[in-house]
Amino acid sequence: MRFDEYRRHDALGLAGLVRRGEVTAGELLDLAVARLDAVDGALGIVGVREEAAARARLDAGPPDGAFRGVPYLFKDLFAFEAGRPLTNGSRLFEGFVAPSTSTYIARTLAAGLVPFAKSRAPELGLNLATEPRLHGPTRNPWDRGRSAGGSSGGAAAAVAAGVVPMAHATDGGGSIRVPAAACGLFGLKPSRGRNPMGPFIGEAWNGLACPHCVARSVRDGAALLDATAGPEPGDPYACPPPERPFLAELGRDPPPLRVALVAERPGGGVVHPDAEAAVEGAGALLEDLGHRVEPWTLPFAADELETVLLDIITSNLAADLGFWAGVLKRPLDASTLEACTLALLRRGRDLPAVRLQAAIGRMHGMGRALGNAFQTFDVILQPTLALPPPPIGWLDQDGDPDAFAARSREFCPFTALYNMTGLPAASLPLYWNGAGLPIGVMAAAALGKEGLLFSLAGQLERARPWFDRVPAG
Repeated sequence: MRFDEYRRHDALGLAGLVRRGEVTAGELLDLAVARLDAVDGALGIVGVREEAAARARLDAGPPDGAFRGVPYLFKDLFAFEAGRPLTNGSRLFEGFVAPSTSTYIARTLAAGLVPFAKSRAPELGLNLATEPRLHGPTRNPWDRGRSAGGSSGGAAAAVAAGVVPMAHATDGGGSIRVPAAACGLFGLKPSRGRNPMGPFIGEAWNGLACPHCVARSVRDGAALLDATAGPEPGDPYACPPPERPFLAELGRDPPPLRVALVAERPGGGVVHPDAEAAVEGAGALLEDLGHRVEPWTLPFAADELETVLLDIITSNLAADLGFWAGVLKRPLDASTLEACTLALLRRGRDLPAVRLQAAIGRMHGMGRALGNAFQTFDVILQPTLALPPPPIGWLDQDGDPDAFAARSREFCPFTALYNMTGLPAASLPLYWNGAGLPIGVMAAAALGKEGLLFSLAGQLERARPWFDRVPAG
């Protein structure tokens, strides 16, 4: 198989070739490694390479799951696999080896995927760009002077560049959807409680964060969620079970839907013309497909969203880093952490417990408000990002904390709402601007309604195909 043939298939397609004996898993791994070798120097995709472990896994025979023998990347951010290195994008974790395997990672491996490296993430997943001081920046395959997004930027760059057709990603404030939008991919954040977080982690950031993937095809995302979803003993949240397998949703168009179109920032304020054009174009496409689209305004102020988000993240960060400093026997200072991480750590340490409790209560109030909105609408449609992918260095986690906060707010005002409310949301690559940069559009649904989003995404993928739209090089 040649690289151009490899790139013509999604992950399920490659697994089908392996299952039929038309190609071996070893040959696929060779192609993925060769492609990584060809582009990693220019793009900065991975932080940890593990080809020897991948070949040992193939020698033992990968499980006969839906993705049997398909090369894969785990994200270098708390992806616990026993005996494997994990840096979390930080000098604090240099040399750390995971002591155990998480339930989610075990389910991913049982699906037959073959991880051979860990994709870069910003320090502790705290940036909407991927430019850790430990490894250096991840660059966008569509324009190497621009960011691939974050915090799953290495994963998105790998998929867009053709290293793998799908890669592990996580999302605590937009970290699946942001890089999917920046790199022209499909990326769905599942409902709170859909995928397990344990047994080491009970909940991540008070329920803000969850794992899934970025992918070139909708069906790969659906099939992977079929393989990983479901509770484990002791889960703190329960998610409504799906009506049918998520992959089965792609065989049907959704019924006519009531769609709320949001084109302004929370609390008002314009987005970049590219973002407005993307969401308005998606709304027009939905109308052509028979759905009812009407303008709507989010019932939240931007400063309220930001305060709640920061109160929850920084208090969790302070607790988590206190734990890890004890485990790793390392200081929490400029020798181990970047400047903005330290600023967030100080904020979290100073935050009273009553303020955290109030933030959690306000977060749940947001969930109830959006839950009520979904009594009127089936889907909320909005830009994934307010700006096109920014230049490398624009979101500098090791720079001025005030500038970092202001630019993060300007770039990404939409995605974190669905982490706070726990609702599923997906970024779809439906628009490219005049400079050839992908501009994502985000669709969100009620709790547990990933099936509806997969059905709608499949309809949009058929109406405006994007799979063969790949960056040059």
